Amino acid sequence: MIKTDILIIGAGPTGLFAVFEAGLLQLKCHLIDALPQPGGQLAEIYPKKPIYDIPGFPEILAGELVDNLMEQIRPFQPGFTLGERAETIETLEDGTFVVTTNEGTRHQAPVVAIAGGLGSFEPRKPLIDNIGQFEDKGVAYMLKDPEVYRDKRVLIAGGGDSALDWSIFLSGVAKEVTLVHRRNEFRGALDSVEKVRELKHQGKIRLITPAEVVQLEGADRLERVVVRRNTEPAEDIRIELDTFIPLFGLSPKLGPISKWGLEIEKNAIRVDNTLDYQTNIPGIYAIGDVNTYPGKLKLILCGFHEATLMCQSAYQRINPGKKYVMKYTTVGGIHGFDGSKKEAPKVVVKAID
Repeated sequence: MIKTDILIIGAGPTGLFAVFEAGLLQLKCHLIDALPQPGGQLAEIYPKKPIYDIPGFPEILAGELVDNLMEQIRPFQPGFTLGERAETIETLEDGTFVVTTNEGTRHQAPVVAIAGGLGSFEPRKPLIDNIGQFEDKGVAYMLKDPEVYRDKRVLIAGGGDSALDWSIFLSGVAKEVTLVHRRNEFRGALDSVEKVRELKHQGKIRLITPAEVVQLEGADRLERVVVRRNTEPAEDIRIELDTFIPLFGLSPKLGPISKWGLEIEKNAIRVDNTLDYQTNIPGIYAIGDVNTYPGKLKLILCGFHEATLMCQSAYQRINPGKKYVMKYTTVGGIHGFDGSKKEAPKVVVKAID
């Protein structure tokens, strides 16, 4: 049995930052995540993608943000159960919770914080009969390392921000980039659409609209695709390539957590945002993209805010009746569980004669 103060389900950015805020309160954390490494979507789906709305960082790569968060929480020595999915939860007589993973690992804590992002993800696949034959053999649904596509012939299908952003990015990496969308209009940001059209005029992106990929061909791996122009009459084009990347979005699923008796609304967990982001079960919180409340914004910085208030509430639950006086880190410094200390600078005030 792994025992801790706060058990965090999900090791994405919100879950990791919760470790820091809990550490300032001298609360220990343990994290469970189905992925084999911390970072959530940032590490698994787009580690090389830049993020622009993290305070203090005009631009930071998703993977770099994860690295920074891991360094920030290092003094508080969190525990990790990685590569395992939180499966069941039970409440003991003393009010603590026991969460068991699909591998049978048991965890006990007085507070559970669900920070599972949007849950587990499954890519939305195009309706092409033999697409499964070429998965990991020329068909990819996510881009983790753009360098894999250096000097390769890449075809991206989709009309949203991901399809546009990756087409723009890979135009400076891949040998050839083709973007196919079934409509002439795109759903993505207007500036990205304009950038794609500019790169098309420069000959750096081949843009085919309205059209869709209807057939995959190859022996041991994907060698070419058939693109059908949605015109009268329809026109089929065969394109030789190395990789086909359909970016039609991801379908999020809460998984076993949806059976924990929590109040669910539109595949998200309802919380009380007037105070501490607690669910309908006292002692169980939900923070980050996994929760919902009036005015909810699914942004990383909002998850950081929610994690901060959750930890304050968790402190009171774990230490009933004990008064906590909040101190700014610039005043109190940081005292890690590993014995490390970052003392606040001393301010000397001199009297004026």
